Amino acid sequence: MSGARHLYVHLPFCSSRCGYCDFVTVVGRRGQHRAYVDALLAELSLERETVAPRLESVFLGGGTPTFTEPEQLGRLLGALPQALEVTVEANPETVTPGLATLLRERGVTRVSLGVQSFRPHLLEVLGRQAGPDDAGRAVAILREARFDNISLDLIYGIPGQSATELEVDLEDALALEPEHLSCYELEAKPGTRFTHAHGDEIARQAEAMETYFERVVARVGAAGYRWYETANFCRSPELAGGRDLRSRHNLAYWRGRDYLGIGIGAVSTIRGRRWRTTPRLGEYLTALAARRRPAREMEELSPEVRRSERVLLGLRLDEPLPFAGLEGAFDWPAVERLEQAGLVRRREAALELTPRGRFLGGGVTAELLA
Repeated sequence: MSGARHLYVHLPFCSSRCGYCDFVTVVGRRGQHRAYVDALLAELSLERETVAPRLESVFLGGGTPTFTEPEQLGRLLGALPQALEVTVEANPETVTPGLATLLRERGVTRVSLGVQSFRPHLLEVLGRQAGPDDAGRAVAILREARFDNISLDLIYGIPGQSATELEVDLEDALALEPEHLSCYELEAKPGTRFTHAHGDEIARQAEAMETYFERVVARVGAAGYRWYETANFCRSPELAGGRDLRSRHNLAYWRGRDYLGIGIGAVSTIRGRRWRTTPRLGEYLTALAARRRPAREMEELSPEVRRSERVLLGLRLDEPLPFAGLEGAFDWPAVERLEQAGLVRRREAALELTPRGRFLGGGVTAELLA
């Protein structure tokens, strides 16, 4: 079957902009939600030859996709290609019984809730609109709507966060029994208002990040979750009735699969080419109203770049990375040195990081590259 089997849809609208966020977002603009959905569907129509007739995954990210006007969100979901996994990101405060029913009826199979923290003062630091009880309420509503694949996002390293508060956040998240949990280290971009306001505390927290990371892995693993990717965990098949609850969509990124991205700021990687769509909303709407492709930054990916990316992304997973097709990508003396140091191991015709190597992550994989 030809064509990409993974589709990303960017819905940029938010009620407000969090200080640490560097995604392409637009605050409010409810009057433009209909035009934007029109543009998304026009862009998808122009790119239909790049995607397979049947998809493996569709992912609606943002922004806050569930801030989009319900009528327009429902219209979009109803027009998208069917897929085995359809994920929608949501902020807890946007989840209502009506929204949950809409998502369920429009074929969504998985909801990813941006919880970030359960501590009121940490939510305030992050600029989040949700309160500490909103996550539990949202999960209860989604369960009532018969969703059986819910993911929670947490952030650690928040200015002012203590190790104890991280532990309690993890306990609160696990108490909700999500099928999937993503735990991300806070990345505050230099020069933003967030780093200006919290720079000293961010620098202090940076020294504790490795310890925090280890705490996350230990606690979530002890609860029966599989640490299948650097920042991602899912219930083990034994606890999930045999289901594989890894994110199909994100696995596609980490395994180097082709994917199409539509919407402002969206990235696509198709047949050795990568492009990023303009982040300018007006420019995007104007182009697609005229049935023209929006402006894009194009990049040809050389075989060397593709192999390097395959190594850097593939080794984030807990599965061995096959050597096949990656000839020339590895610095073999470095592989032997890191193997002797207990950071990587070879398994027949494949390579994987050891648990210790996974904690060091990108530093190890960068050394492996030729």
